Amino acid sequence: MTPVTDLTPLRYGIIGSGMMGIEHINNILHVPGAEVTAVADPHGGSRDWAAAVLDGAGVGDGVRYFEDHRALVDAGVCDVVVVASPNMTHAEVLRDLLPSDLHVLVEKPLCTTVPDCLEIFDAARDREALVWVGLEYRYMPPVARLVDAVRSGAVGTPRMLAIREHRFPFLRKVGDWNRFNRNTGGTLVEKCCHFFDLMNLILDDRPVRVMASGAQDVNHLDERYDGEVPDILDNAFVIVEYERGARALLDLCMFAEASRHAEELSVVGELGKVEAFLPSKEFVQGRRADGIGVVHAEIIENPEVAYEGFHHGSSHLEHLDLAAAVRSGAAPEVGLIDGLWSVAIGAAAHRSLEQGRPVTLDELLPPAIPAPGTR
Repeated sequence: MTPVTDLTPLRYGIIGSGMMGIEHINNILHVPGAEVTAVADPHGGSRDWAAAVLDGAGVGDGVRYFEDHRALVDAGVCDVVVVASPNMTHAEVLRDLLPSDLHVLVEKPLCTTVPDCLEIFDAARDREALVWVGLEYRYMPPVARLVDAVRSGAVGTPRMLAIREHRFPFLRKVGDWNRFNRNTGGTLVEKCCHFFDLMNLILDDRPVRVMASGAQDVNHLDERYDGEVPDILDNAFVIVEYERGARALLDLCMFAEASRHAEELSVVGELGKVEAFLPSKEFVQGRRADGIGVVHAEIIENPEVAYEGFHHGSSHLEHLDLAAAVRSGAAPEVGLIDGLWSVAIGAAAHRSLEQGRPVTLDELLPPAIPAPGTR
């Protein structure tokens, strides 16, 4: 591939132009020096949606549209490809992309199964072009502030991490593919890989054991697809234990629209506690030495965010870093190893709740796999 200099426009191809594909297009439109040159999606309505967005922004002329992602890969009109197709297609699409010299951003989850993730991880070992995994929650400004505070020693040694997501049910997707575990990897992979990635990032350690309890109690039980009832979980608790002794908890409820906060994060150590809240963007920090209930709170925003989108500007910040890495030749901030671990924890959680026992990560991953965050 010809190097992409700061003066050369970055040409993006989008594979999968449903809801997340459109979200990526809108973010790319706000990245300096970036342009969308191709879209691939087998669904005509999704291609039309992408065309309407690009034409509406006045940048639709010359964009090429394909039914098959392989035609986009072979067309030679892109430098970077965003994979935003349904979860169960990621492995197949990546198998076609990895032999190319295209840079890749693949949406979460990396794949729906650990074996597929391991295959992709191995296949990309000697690849020069980058592969970036779209775990953008780490870019949410108050979350990034929390990570920085923990890394700077604000709480001392982090001992307990809690993440709560109380939100609305899964949205409808084209063909309702996201109603079944066989397509998504299961809720604790599809949705919660974001949170397991945050746990790994914040604690900067190797997860070793997972315990989970969850069910499908409320959502989608009255829906039928070819006579089949959806089987996706709508609530769960997941505990992840780490090598150096820290513990992390996920509290997920997907019938909790009646909540002040959609996401709440807290990290506690011997020196104090830090918290982040969304959508309020509030960051709260307290030190034990200051006394009971004494905290400092502030609203965290990032002035670099030019497009808020679905995720509080995090996707835009992710795209800025992706473009900078492509131009500089740097390693991805969020690599395949991070995508692999986030899926493995989710898969271990599903196994734990199905079998009613703790599950160790070495049941799913070979011992030679590097720790999260390894570059």
